[in-house]
Amino acid sequence: MIYKGKKTTQWAQCARPALLALLLGLLLGACASSVSPPTRYVLPSVNQHHVPKSTKAELNINSVRLAHYLDVDGIIMQLDDIEMREAREHQWAEGLNRQLARNLRDDLAAALKEVQVVNSNAGSDNAFMLRLDVDEFHGRYDGYAVASGQWQLRDAQNKLLHVERFQTRTALKDDGYPALVRALSQSWKNVAADIASTLTQKGYLPQ
Repeated sequence: MIYKGKKTTQWAQCARPALLALLLGLLLGACASSVSPPTRYVLPSVNQHHVPKSTKAELNINSVRLAHYLDVDGIIMQLDDIEMREAREHQWAEGLNRQLARNLRDDLAAALKEVQVVNSNAGSDNAFMLRLDVDEFHGRYDGYAVASGQWQLRDAQNKLLHVERFQTRTALKDDGYPALVRALSQSWKNVAADIASTLTQKGYLPQ
C-alpha cells in the first residue's frame, strides 16, 4: 500500500504541469477566439458605370500603381511629419489599386459623356491609355485625407501625350475611420474631375 501511494503521488506531481499547460492552452484559445476581426472598408462610389450613346473616343485606364507603403491591407495614417502607421483593425475590403481604378473609371465615364472609359486590357487598339502612380492616399494628423501622384496620357502607339502631377486634400467631417474613408473617396473624386477637365481642355478627348 505504501508503494502504491508513492506511485500515485509521483503521477500527480507529473500530471500537474501537464494539466496546467492544458488549462493555459484552453484559456489562450478562448482569448484568441474572442478577438474581433478587423473592420473592412470600401471606397464609396455614387456613379454608375456610364455607357455613352455615341462614342467619339475610347479611354483605357491602363494601370493604377501604388507606392509600396500603400499596397497593404490596413488603412494608412500619417502620425507626424515622418511616421506612417498601418491600421490593424481597419483594413481595405479589396485591393486599394482595384478600388481606385474602378472609381476612377466610373467618375471619368460620368464626366466624359462621349468617351468609352474601360478598364485595363478591355480597350480597342485605338484607345488612349491613362496611367497613374499614386504616391499618397492616407489620413493625416492635421485632419485631412490626402491623395497625390502623377498621371500620364498615352496614345494607342504608347506615345506620351501629357503628364501631370496631382495633389488634393479633403478635411474629415468627423473622427474615426468611416469619416477618413469617405474623405479619401472625395479626394479621389477631385483627382478624377481634374483629369477629366484637363483632357477636354487640352483637346485630347471630347467632353
